[in-house]
Amino acid sequence: MKGIWKNYKQTILLTLSLIIGTVVGLIFKEKTEVLKPFGDLFMNMMFVIIVPLIFLTITTSIAKIKQPKRLGKVIGSTFLIFLITSIIACIVGLGITYSTKLVKTHDAVKIKEALGEVTATKEKVNILDRTVQAISVNDFSLILSKNSILAIVVISILFGVALNKSGDDGEPLKKVLESANKVVLKLVDIIFLYAPIGLGCYFAALIGTFGSEIAVGYLRTFIIYTVVAVAFYFIMYSLYAFISGGKKGFKLFWKNIIPATATSISTCSSAASIPANLKTCEGIGVPNDIAETVVPLGTSFHKDGSVIGSVFKIMFLVYLFGTDVTSIGGILKVTGVAMVANLLVTAVPVGGGTISEMLILSMMAFPIKALPILTIIATIIDPAATLLNVTGDSASSMLVTRVVEGKNWLSKKSKKKE
Repeated sequence: MKGIWKNYKQTILLTLSLIIGTVVGLIFKEKTEVLKPFGDLFMNMMFVIIVPLIFLTITTSIAKIKQPKRLGKVIGSTFLIFLITSIIACIVGLGITYSTKLVKTHDAVKIKEALGEVTATKEKVNILDRTVQAISVNDFSLILSKNSILAIVVISILFGVALNKSGDDGEPLKKVLESANKVVLKLVDIIFLYAPIGLGCYFAALIGTFGSEIAVGYLRTFIIYTVVAVAFYFIMYSLYAFISGGKKGFKLFWKNIIPATATSISTCSSAASIPANLKTCEGIGVPNDIAETVVPLGTSFHKDGSVIGSVFKIMFLVYLFGTDVTSIGGILKVTGVAMVANLLVTAVPVGGGTISEMLILSMMAFPIKALPILTIIATIIDPAATLLNVTGDSASSMLVTRVVEGKNWLSKKSKKKE
């Protein structure tokens, strides 16, 4: 019981705060507007921390990358499998959210006005100009704004690459940035101590203004996502295991996956699940060098649960604001944003998706102040998403081994043991 409270404390408190906020909103209706400043305080703290969080997280991640064993074939196969399985996860998320409306609302303009950011119609700009404006700024001071998320991501990547290539000359700065990153992450933890109050008040004001429709939308999102996650876990990973090693691969996967499954659910952290995941891969028979490459890289670059979650977040706002994404271009945009946003989800419990959520808002042109809406969704789907993120890496390690070592890799492993 103590272990459950320790690992789920933040999620439990946030869930309780949302339930209390819903009850307060339904009872007091428009009077809950008085609580809005407490929600705004949380939002403002998150907006202040977002720029250094993005820069430090991305820069230090890239700066620390080292060449693993069998670099060419293993890394190439790993990212190919990551790409394919992420696209499959994205298609599943799109299929479900396009066929089932997550939230119903008939007053999108009112909601935008309540969030304080109704975007005026801009004059037409060609695609190249729009791209340049999105990924760059013409003054250093502008890079420090929450409105320049894509530009921050780009410069962070470039800075990380430069730091990585600087070798020993860059080591002192790398250590400083890594230390700063740890401090900023700790600051995020401190800010999230206020999250139950801030999000609870924000949600109470939201429900009080727009009624129970949004609350029902969150409940519907939670139920649908959980059902999808469980089905994906049993069906898709069974399929991946069978493709990797036939019936034997299928049996070995389900015989050894329970430790990684239990750890993911109990910790809600992909990073904390790495040891259990490596043990699972060892039991299955995945070579150590492949497991030790795929699992850590998967923690950063491969998250089936987060991909599906990103689609759910985007489509929740699409329905909430009445945005039309039914065209081929709209579908491709949702797919692209969900895939990119997935790369920015950090492997920690509640709060790890803040960077990716800001990217979603920026790339989909939703109001920046809608961030708490996505934070609430991330909170309620977190356990199921982590389950897929972790166990998906085990299944992917089998697929990578199939590509690197051939279809008889399990037989080769058995002969080596003999």
